[in-house]
Parts: sequence; structure tokens; C-alpha cells
Amino acid sequence: MELRSFPSPTLSEHLISCIVPSYIKTKNICKLNFEEKVTAMRRSFGQCWRLNLRCSANGDGASVLASNVHVREQQSCSNIPLHDARILYSVAPAMGHNKEYHPESNLRVPAIVNALEEFELTSKYCGLEVFEMQNFTTASVDDIARVHERAYVTGLEKTFQESLIAAGAGLSLVDSVVSASITSPNPPIGFALIRPPGHHAIPKGPMGFCVFGNIAVAARYAQHVHGLTRVLIIDFDVHHGNGTCDAFYDDPNVFFLSTHQVGSYPGTGKIEQVGQGSGEGTTLNLPLPGGSGDYVMRSAFNEVIAPCAQRFKPDIILVSAGYDAHVLDPLAGLQFTAGTYYMLASSIKQLAKELCKGRCVFFLEGGYNLQSLSHSVVDTFRAFLEQPSLAPQFDDPAILYEEPLSKAKQAIQKIKHLHSL
Repeated sequence: MELRSFPSPTLSEHLISCIVPSYIKTKNICKLNFEEKVTAMRRSFGQCWRLNLRCSANGDGASVLASNVHVREQQSCSNIPLHDARILYSVAPAMGHNKEYHPESNLRVPAIVNALEEFELTSKYCGLEVFEMQNFTTASVDDIARVHERAYVTGLEKTFQESLIAAGAGLSLVDSVVSASITSPNPPIGFALIRPPGHHAIPKGPMGFCVFGNIAVAARYAQHVHGLTRVLIIDFDVHHGNGTCDAFYDDPNVFFLSTHQVGSYPGTGKIEQVGQGSGEGTTLNLPLPGGSGDYVMRSAFNEVIAPCAQRFKPDIILVSAGYDAHVLDPLAGLQFTAGTYYMLASSIKQLAKELCKGRCVFFLEGGYNLQSLSHSVVDTFRAFLEQPSLAPQFDDPAILYEEPLSKAKQAIQKIKHLHSL
């Protein structure tokens, strides 16, 4: 990807994006029995959204230090009813970051938002259970430079502000999810509906369709700001998250686990790549044969992902949620369905509840068929809310073909042996 191919955002687009906002608000809540509570929530968020709630270094959430990075005075956020929410999501569509006919287009996030509205999964229909964080803060250059070389970060001119906003959306969700986990046994799950995606971006520069490594930046942020030392990153995008992998390849405190199609772009993610130095063993790459679908992914989750997570015992789980492994996606050759993504969302949510007090944030990565992308995210939200899957409505079994079970089983057995699972 060449950065010069993307037009610079206009001033009006920056103003619309509200790069430096002063509050978080809820919108479109129409249920009368929530009206009084929502009014109080808006007032509280207006006072408190800039606070970074930092867990103590022990990472267990038992004690909290309130530190305001931008506003010096400390204020109480105890009356923000985050415990009522089951999903927190943020939207950063980067409308100015676009090239005609490019698959990573500015239609992707709006398609998801429209589908959430169509299937009544916004706060307009769900009340306080689904909460959209608006006008979130922008990631700072220092936040980004914990992963990327500063010369690359400061050298960007085009897409720079929109990429900061995308990264900042993830950081704001980490703040809120961590904060909620301190006071509630069932904190909401976060989902950053953002672009540009991030998992291919390497420390020295952009790659693929990615500018900044949004999830890698969030992992370092969780460690440095919230004291959450052990971070598990699950990447189920059809392509290997080489940038995320590189960022933590020698880090024993970040476990990077990727499932991806064997031989797909960018050609990295070999099964033998397990980390190096003190980080040896905390990278797991599981290339899946072309044609792998729901059955193979369920087996991979049960036999590889869950055991790894249980052994690693993370303080937070971050997810590179790529929806380009869907059978209808044009850029690859796996055959996941909306039902596959429902299973993954439900299972990861349960893992987070068991292992790290429910702390979990999803980050949108790939997914280039607008219908399968939006339907899969809808079913992800429904899994978070423990609503029945709409896969029977979304998926057409007639287009599926036999999965390469023998090849997939060999890969799973090899990875289990390699990582002593």
C-alpha cells in the first residue's frame, strides 16, 4: 500500500470527526424507563470521560489510581453505570481515507453501522445494554510510538489524523472496559468499529491496508497505563497479522495467537514461528488449509485457542476481528460463516469472563464483502448480548463445500505438539 494513493482528509471532515472532544454521550435512547438514568449518565460522562483509570501494578483490578492526562483536577466517576452495559462500541470510519474501487473502502464501517440499526442492536433499541462511545479522544504520538518508530509516525501527512482517531477509539474502549471491570463482575465487551485496519502495520511503516497497529498500540497502552501486564491477542483474520506478531515476537508478556489461511498474504505466520529470546513460546501461528470452515475453526478454538489462553492467564484479551475468512469474502479462500463468528465471539467472551474478569476488546480488521461483513458483526453483537444467532437467516449452506478435515487435523496436531498443548 502506498500512502500517497489516499487523499488527505479535508478540514470539514476533521471538524466532523471532532478530534479533540470534551465528552462522551449516549444517543438515540428511546425507552422511557431509561430516560432519567441516561440523563444522569450523560452528565457524569461529560465530567469524567478524560480520566484514565489506571489499575495498580499488580494488575488484578483491586486498587485504582485516577489520573487525568489532559485535565489536572481529579473527579469522581463512580456514578457512571457502566455495569448496565453489555457492549461498548466506538465508530471511526475514516471517510476521508479512501481510494475508488479499493476493497478497504470507506463503505465498510457505515455498512456495519447500518446493519446494527437494521437488526435493532443499537442503544435506540437496546437501552443501556449497547452503548456507543462518541467523540472519543485521539491517540497521542507517544501512544503510537510505543510500537512504531517515531520517524514513521511523525512523517505521515495523509490519513494521519484519521489513523490517530482509529487508534484512539481502541484506547478509549480499553479505558472504559478496565474501569467497568473494577466495579462489576460482568463488564461490557468493547468493539472498535474502526478503519484503517492495523494488524499488518510494522514498526517502520505501513503495510497491506494498515497504517498504525491499532491492537498493538492498545496492548502497550493496557500495560503502561493500566498495569495489565499479560495481554493475549487473538487474531482470526484470514491473513496473518505480521505487524502485531513482529511487535511482540520477543515479549513474554504478550501472547500473540493467529489463525489464518496458509499461503495467503503476506506469506508470514509459519507454524514454526513461536517467538524468540524471552518471548519464545508466546507466539502461536496456526495456518489453516484453504476451504477450512466452521468445523475446523471450532476444533482450533477448543483444542488450541482455549488451552493456550487458560495456560497463559491473561489480564486482558484483545481480538483482531477480521471478517475476511467468510466464504463470501473476495480476498481469500476460507469458508467461515456468520455462525462461525457468533461461535468465536461467544467463546472468547466466556474465556475473558473466566480468565481476566471479562476484560475484552475487539478491533475491526479485514472483511470486504459488505453484506457478509455487516451480517457477521451483527451476529457478533448478538453473541455478546447472548441473543440467538441469526446465522440460519444469514448463511446459505448450499454454497459451502467439504472442508479439508484431514489437513486441518494435521496442522492442529502439529501445533499442539509444538506448544505442548
